[in-house]
Amino acid sequence: MITGGQEGGIAKNIKVIEWLKADLITTISALFKSMLRGSEELILDALASLVITCYILGRRLGINFSRLDLKVEVKLRQSIDEGHEVERWYGDISTLLNYLVDKKR
Repeated sequence: MITGGQEGGIAKNIKVIEWLKADLITTISALFKSMLRGSEELILDALASLVITCYILGRRLGINFSRLDLKVEVKLRQSIDEGHEVERWYGDISTLLNYLVDKKR
């Protein structure tokens, strides 16, 4: 049986998830606007906010940070193996993967 406290917790979690989803859209908009303005500081701020919001949203959805990190590494390796255009043209994906792996050491 769900108690009143549990119902409140569930409702609160749903509300936070909806807020985080809206925050993602707002932050993407801020990123696009900052790219138009050419402000590196605003771009950096928006990108950092996106990363933070994604981690927190994942946590609210029951995914812990380390599991998300592992999935990111798997997807990066998969993109490299599949010859993603950004990897072929610039090597950005392997650079990011190396950065994340080195950071863990």
